[in-house]
Amino acid sequence: MQPQTAAEELTQIRAEIARLRVREAELAEAVLRAAALPQVTRMQTTPLVSKRERVFDPRLLPAEILLDPAYSREKITGTAPGMPRPQPRRLQAPAPLQARFSGH
Repeated sequence: MQPQTAAEELTQIRAEIARLRVREAELAEAVLRAAALPQVTRMQTTPLVSKRERVFDPRLLPAEILLDPAYSREKITGTAPGMPRPQPRRLQAPAPLQARFSGH
């Protein structure tokens, strides 16, 4: 059945995106659980190689170090009032996935 309005189509698209995100999480979990085992599929022609490395995560430091001014610096940034703010780019994986890849 075709959506009758743009709002109905948008609702359907958002529902499909939500369904795909759930499926993505399920697949990512399955891949992470099986990462230690060699996986071969019918379409795969080269072996997969897993790599584990230790990554420094400052969020894991004790609070007494995180809050100590001796271990921080001041950063000054400027803004232009009335101008739109640039959106920050997400460069890291979400924390649960990042922790699994870093060996924690």
